[in-house]
Amino acid sequence: MVPLKKSCSAAAPLSQLKMYSFMGGGLFCAIVGNILLVVSTATDYWMQYRMSGNYAHQGLWRYCMSNKCYMQTDSIAYWNATRAFMILSGMSCFAGIIAGIMSFSHFSSFERFNRSFAAGIMFFVSTFFVLLGMAIYTGVTINFLGKRFGDWRFSWSYILGWVAMLMNFFAGIFYICAYRMCECRRGNGPR
Repeated sequence: MVPLKKSCSAAAPLSQLKMYSFMGGGLFCAIVGNILLVVSTATDYWMQYRMSGNYAHQGLWRYCMSNKCYMQTDSIAYWNATRAFMILSGMSCFAGIIAGIMSFSHFSSFERFNRSFAAGIMFFVSTFFVLLGMAIYTGVTINFLGKRFGDWRFSWSYILGWVAMLMNFFAGIFYICAYRMCECRRGNGPR
């Protein structure tokens, strides 16, 4: 005897539970990712190095030496690019969070607009922006600043940026999975 396949509409309560689980997991990853983005962008521990026998550290906005911090007033292209991409990433992640929260409600004034899909795309855009910012900073730091300072290392603000990228990527994956579950329910329902 051949087992019968369950259709998506027959398992609608279970499918809906899975869809909300994906959306909840995506929303959790996105909120954590956005918090990490803000902390990473705002703090000044992207790089630590030894200068004149003292430890110093720098971020995107300021640098600190001998327990005194100074604003980075130089307009250096890679810092500006990294700042811009990190800010754009945070903004697109925030827009994705708003779309993700709105996707829990089923009301939609547009028949073809799915907020789960929009949230997933916004999280992927955020991932792309943070990847660009981190890649620019990494490349310039290794090739230019790494040669300038002999004893240096990336620090916790920098690492938080990479973790935020992963969280945004997984938020996008979860919301696209939720969108696919929603499409499965719609495609097999009565017309």
